[in-house]
Amino acid sequence: MALVAGWLVPGAGHLMLGKWVRASLLAAAIVGMFAIGIALQGKVYSPNTGDPLDMLGFAGDLGSGLLYGLARMLGWGQAPVVTAVADYGTKFIVVAGLLNIVAAVDAHSLASGRKRS
Repeated sequence: MALVAGWLVPGAGHLMLGKWVRASLLAAAIVGMFAIGIALQGKVYSPNTGDPLDMLGFAGDLGSGLLYGLARMLGWGQAPVVTAVADYGTKFIVVAGLLNIVAAVDAHSLASGRKRS
């Protein structure tokens, strides 16, 4: 359960385990990076079967869980990337998703006892 909760909402897996400091730091980092990426007009990838790099970008973005769904519903990150700053924004969004996946797996490892605090 911690794995799914941690994936859907950044930091929720750790919060379920009573690690509220770690949960708040992870949530702040992931949501902050995602918001910075959106503010820099980064691209939010959509599912497609074309370019392999686009598919990897989509996988990274999908790691953000509900943040990705929110961005797609509100139309954030749909403009074409035309500046270097927007490209940096795209990287912020992808890295936020990848960090969220690592955090969710960490919460799962803590919950299953494979890892100690």
